[in-house]
Amino acid sequence: MTGPQIESQRGAGDPDAFQRLWTPHRMAYIKGENKPAGDDADGCPFCVMPSLPDEQGLILARGSAVYALLNLYPYNSGHLMVVPYRHVADYPDLDATEVAELGAFTQDAMRAVRKASGAHGFNVGMNQGSVAGAGIAAHLHQHVVPRWGGDTNFMPVVGQTKVLPELLGETRALLAAAWADVAETARP
Repeated sequence: MTGPQIESQRGAGDPDAFQRLWTPHRMAYIKGENKPAGDDADGCPFCVMPSLPDEQGLILARGSAVYALLNLYPYNSGHLMVVPYRHVADYPDLDATEVAELGAFTQDAMRAVRKASGAHGFNVGMNQGSVAGAGIAAHLHQHVVPRWGGDTNFMPVVGQTKVLPELLGETRALLAAAWADVAETARP
């Protein structure tokens, strides 16, 4: 190859001093693919997921008012969300049953992730509204993101890449089994 052709292809698979980890699945999230356009339940992924089989919908556990599922675009392995079945955007609009079960599911989520993967800590929270960072602002969801000492290392800070050690289906199976165990022992 000649000079300009070599420069335009640099990093496109030619051997060099860098090892590259590609995360092409993140591009769907960045482009907003499959993101609902309006505030109604039509096309809302959080309204669709409960109608799917657990494995297909990445659902870990189901309650009467909320359910838990893996995040399709995780920040860390085991990143999950607790979601009310009802299509509601704002936390103050949840009823008492939804608030209580959302809290109990968050506790179970933390117990299950600790049992399955030994998480050292968690980031737990929700982004209310698109200006606050909610990817799907029309349907409330609470994130439970496991953290480990050293998980903010060279890869995400300098390499701007997150390394996930297993496929989402494998993570779902592991966490669903751990969830079943902790749910049995967590409450009388």
